Amino acid sequence: MNVSSRETASLARRRLLGGLGGLVLGAALPRVASSAPRSSISVGFTPAFVHDQHALLGDWRRHMERTLGLHVEIKQRDSYRETMDLLRLKQLDFAWVCDYPFLMLKDLVRLLAVPVYKGQPLYRSYIIVPAGNRGLHVESIKDLKNSVFAYADPLSNTGYLYPRYAIQQMGEDPRDFFRKTFFTWSHKKVVEAVALGIAQGGAVDSYVWESLEQIDPALTRRTRIVERSPEYGFPPFVAHRDTPPGLFEQVRGFLLGMHLDPVGVDLLKRLNLDGFVKGDVRLYDGVARMMHAFGEA
Repeated sequence: MNVSSRETASLARRRLLGGLGGLVLGAALPRVASSAPRSSISVGFTPAFVHDQHALLGDWRRHMERTLGLHVEIKQRDSYRETMDLLRLKQLDFAWVCDYPFLMLKDLVRLLAVPVYKGQPLYRSYIIVPAGNRGLHVESIKDLKNSVFAYADPLSNTGYLYPRYAIQQMGEDPRDFFRKTFFTWSHKKVVEAVALGIAQGGAVDSYVWESLEQIDPALTRRTRIVERSPEYGFPPFVAHRDTPPGLFEQVRGFLLGMHLDPVGVDLLKRLNLDGFVKGDVRLYDGVARMMHAFGEA
């Protein structure tokens, strides 16, 4: 395999979050009183849909500071590995990570909250191809053998783990199934690579592709979805294991209460999300099974 080394307001939403039947285990007030003996926290973001939305991250930080009464430092990195390293070095208190790294870090982090997308804390992997290749009869990943394929990140479930697992389940070796593979280091860039014909196929986060479909339909219409994976637990917010319990509950309360105040609702709308729930680690059992198939869990 040739792999190169570079590259979320409406009433309906409120009603939805009120009726998620056991997933919302307690609504928080918009304002959470600070009881933690801390003056600041650090929050990490990996390269997903918000990767190039610096204004949104700035607004997110200011809303957290006003609500929590703490200084908030946002640390955004260009790969999942860099954010994982910051957690390992105790340079992050909280982070929004992929489900795959979450399980890799299970002894170092705690599940804080899970985003709700289209009514569920779930998402998929999409296998996409250029829209103009219908004559090539590509209808699933199996038809992409010996092609050029774009992965998102080596620590991405939807952008790397799932497609390799799908290939393995066909009795093929993912290391030499494709003629050439490369990493784009962002799901949006996978869509761009396929749309431009740089890759004959790619694996992308369904949330990212569908969000791009709303804001940049000219891009997504140049691609075609040929395969949808099973549903997996949405990439979660996590807290470092050393985060004090009071601070953990304070930040969890902020996330669970975002849909209750106008600023939070606006941020959720811009993120194309419904809100956050506490979630459960069992949401990620499907990812754990795929990791086990590669000797990683």
